[in-house]
Amino acid sequence: MAYYRPPGPPPDPALVKSLTEQQHEMRQRVRAEPLAGEPRLIAGCDSSFPTPDTILSVFVVLKFPSLELVEKVYNYGPVDMPYVPGFLSFREAPNVIHAFAKLENKPDVIMVDGHGIAHPRRMGIAAHLGVLLDMPTFGVAKQKLTGVFQEPGPERGSISELIDAKSGELIGEVIRSKDKVLPLFVSPGHRCDQATATRLTLACLRGYKLPEPTRLADHWAEQFKKEVR
Repeated sequence: MAYYRPPGPPPDPALVKSLTEQQHEMRQRVRAEPLAGEPRLIAGCDSSFPTPDTILSVFVVLKFPSLELVEKVYNYGPVDMPYVPGFLSFREAPNVIHAFAKLENKPDVIMVDGHGIAHPRRMGIAAHLGVLLDMPTFGVAKQKLTGVFQEPGPERGSISELIDAKSGELIGEVIRSKDKVLPLFVSPGHRCDQATATRLTLACLRGYKLPEPTRLADHWAEQFKKEVR
């Protein structure tokens, strides 16, 4: 996800309290489990903010394992919630849900450009969306949000664990997706486990840093921005 981080006063403490409580309630609904079967269709999801007050959310649907593009949709709309660090999923989720509703081909699993449970309260955008849609989801992020890790080896396919520094809990895996490039941070969202998230990420690599579902979602986001300008 491409985040817009506007300067401004500290967030309203009452809003932070409410959002924290909502995340805690949603966290109780997250389930870590393998997929019921091998996916036939896999989606990629990405959001960006063309202006401080608008959001563009994109879904691409690909056949799996061939990764042939089946469908691409977007939704462009206003952002109503202010920026609050740690709660970006609340800014993104409503528009992402609108984009998902436009899909004619519903995927078996969604790869989200962002974090799953590798979040301070275990509710990154992938987990948030998974709960709202009751869909298998996982996150593939370009930057760490929380946790500690040993740098994986320099070769494509090298993996290390992302660990919560306080609890020692495994919250994700750090994957070198291309030789000698910065790694990706992969974590399950909802109705998905770490092994599945990692396996599907590796299966969707085609020589780029990003796996095809999120790479193509990002690519089409740039194309769709031209339509809304």
